[in-house]
Amino acid sequence: MKYSNIPTAQSVVLHCKEKGIKDIVISPGSRNAPLTIGFTEDPYFKCYSIVDERCAAFFALGIAQNTGKGVAVLCTSGSALLNYYPAVAEAFYSDIPLLVISADRPKYSIDIGDGQTIRQQGVFKNHIGYEANLKQDVSHATQTIQKFANSLLSTQMHIEAQQASIDAHNSLVLQKGIDYALEERTPVHINVPLEEPLYTTQEQAYVFPELKKKSKDSGTVPCLGLEEFSSIWNKSNKKMILVGVNKPDALEQQFLEKIAEDDSVLVFTETTSNIHHVKFFNSIDSILAPIEKSVNKEALFSDLQPDILVTFGGLVVSKKIKSFLRNYQPKHHWHIDATKANDTFFCLTHHFKCNVNAFFNTFLKETKSIKSSYRNYWSAVKLGYEKKRAAYVKEIPFSDMYAFSKLLPSIPEGYQLHLSNSSTVRYAQLFPLKSGVKVFCNRGTSGIDGSTSTAIGASIYNTEPTLLITGDLSFLYDSNALWNNYVNSNFRIVVLNNSGGGIFRILPGQEETENYQTYFETTHNLEISNLCAMYGMEYRLAEDENTLNTQLESFYENSQMPRLLEIKTPRIINNKILLSYFDFIS
Repeated sequence: MKYSNIPTAQSVVLHCKEKGIKDIVISPGSRNAPLTIGFTEDPYFKCYSIVDERCAAFFALGIAQNTGKGVAVLCTSGSALLNYYPAVAEAFYSDIPLLVISADRPKYSIDIGDGQTIRQQGVFKNHIGYEANLKQDVSHATQTIQKFANSLLSTQMHIEAQQASIDAHNSLVLQKGIDYALEERTPVHINVPLEEPLYTTQEQAYVFPELKKKSKDSGTVPCLGLEEFSSIWNKSNKKMILVGVNKPDALEQQFLEKIAEDDSVLVFTETTSNIHHVKFFNSIDSILAPIEKSVNKEALFSDLQPDILVTFGGLVVSKKIKSFLRNYQPKHHWHIDATKANDTFFCLTHHFKCNVNAFFNTFLKETKSIKSSYRNYWSAVKLGYEKKRAAYVKEIPFSDMYAFSKLLPSIPEGYQLHLSNSSTVRYAQLFPLKSGVKVFCNRGTSGIDGSTSTAIGASIYNTEPTLLITGDLSFLYDSNALWNNYVNSNFRIVVLNNSGGGIFRILPGQEETENYQTYFETTHNLEISNLCAMYGMEYRLAEDENTLNTQLESFYENSQMPRLLEIKTPRIINNKILLSYFDFIS
């Protein structure tokens, strides 16, 4: 096995191995060569080569989403690092342990006019959990250091002793950084200054820092002191539980069943919540939109307003529920999360710092079901809109909404479903999904920039097939995601192509002008089939009801190559059909 002869490079690789960081996503470069050699020469690591750093970071994020384990990305110096930023921000707000390892030039090479050199320290400071800036080795390229930065060399100790001190420092910050990423579920940046020569290797490692093994299981942290809160709960006949982005099977079924027994509790879920129960409410906007349009709006919102709001999971998609709870605030808002609590509705009163199963395991033993008309009333409303939705879909022409009404029920049980942002995730909110479909979406920053890359990364370890549903702009924006050798033959993509940013047509202020079409909707006539031909994907097309139904019959069947279905919908009418839906069910 080959090792870089640069001590710091050996140390970084060793610490990742000891901490179980097995997946390493590498973007080719020269400055990161010592690290690339170390990772790729060790069979312990599973290494991936992805040229585009932005795609590489989202690819790594997808692996971490799927496995729940830390994943590292490795790049060369300069602007390469900046391309990681969208995924770093997403990981920061989605609680994903992403380890960013960047090769850097020595300090004395920065801001002197050298190429591929920027100020890398602190580049992610506003969206990073921890930053470790390693010290440069002095036992490597000593003559270069003497010539250009002699002040780095100590006059009080030999090179070997100074290097030992550097090794100890680097080992300490590496351990702290990797532990922080894994324990706090957050991105961490490791910046590694490396001097040439970069490609020299040796057969044996000689850096063996003392490693302290450390682990933390937030799921074992008990929730204590709940008597006061259970007492408040038991006195209220209007409680609401709202679940944001949630991993599949994160909440045990026994707790779902217990919650469902209580008539005084409304449970609002979203497609990204991965929670299913016949008594829960899975299309929030279908409840709230008719109230917004009602002449009795104030009275109905007051009837819906809970005394207690309990939230868990990540960010919430529905803007309507955010608006409602900000304007009709509960007396108590409790959030359950082991690390943080967002005051999304400006009324947070308590943060339970524990795992959600630990909370309900203790809390539900202290609570009792209360007779109340709260859920039964809104369940009748729910039944009404479900009947109207079915009737409405039968009336509408071929469109985005019609396509989703056929597409979502067609997804086989067990599939991993990734949703892109903007229109896609919002349409998905309107229809139920099979309980066996596992849903993911980058809702930390809700950007369109890395949806395809994330889905491909998430498919790597997934035993069942993965489906990405995306809009045309999101797909085209991240088309470099297909530029790798890791797209499995059972990977499926559905592109809803309405020739532009259709979501802008449902926002206030849109006008049918050339300025609007160019700078907001960004209309286009690009051929997605050409991308499929270039990247070796089987291409299919649906342009009406008949071709969509025909394509869906065989779309999920086994194939020799990944498959993409483009659904072309009329650009002009999609917004009218969606907005009319809320009028219809009202």
